[in-house]
Amino acid sequence: MARFEGARLLVATHNAGKLEEMAALLAPFGVTVVGAAELGLPEPAETESTFVGNARIKAHAAAKATGLPALADDSGIEVDALDGAPGVYTADWAETPNGRDFGMAMTRTWAECEAKAAPLPRTARFRSTLVLAWPDGSDQVFEGKVEGTLVWPMRGAGGHGYDPMFMPVGHDITFAEMDPALKNTFSHRADAFAKFVAGCFA
Repeated sequence: MARFEGARLLVATHNAGKLEEMAALLAPFGVTVVGAAELGLPEPAETESTFVGNARIKAHAAAKATGLPALADDSGIEVDALDGAPGVYTADWAETPNGRDFGMAMTRTWAECEAKAAPLPRTARFRSTLVLAWPDGSDQVFEGKVEGTLVWPMRGAGGHGYDPMFMPVGHDITFAEMDPALKNTFSHRADAFAKFVAGCFA
């Protein structure tokens, strides 16, 4: 695997929450993180049906546009009672004409579980796939996950996305109720990130 030896890493996301998490995770390595929005990069269409496919689209588009190594994340929640949905379409479930509404998406998710009379506890997992794309067109892939259950009603005001309805295994609070520093030690993104660090910084 190629080592990352630069001082600046482009994170190919327009999601402020993801960018904040990535910056915190990269801080110990002295790497400055810059987001795609900061550089005025457009959001490419995510046309793949897998996390790795969509992460590759974002990472390679950013690397090609800037000549910088670009790290992209594609992540989502898989609900077992819904046969893995929303999965790669997690953000799509939150889309509205005025932006993303994850409260609406979480309400839909719980309603669909109820409609199927899915038994409790309703198991789910967050998945994160990181792709580091190099300007020469090559890339490296790192995948992580965290298991948990869905809770209702939503709990907590922190985090982002589906965090208010996801309670990770071994804890009695949701990601949205959890101190971000604790979440960043074992989340799906932290799992993928640990593999990224082992492959590119160790």
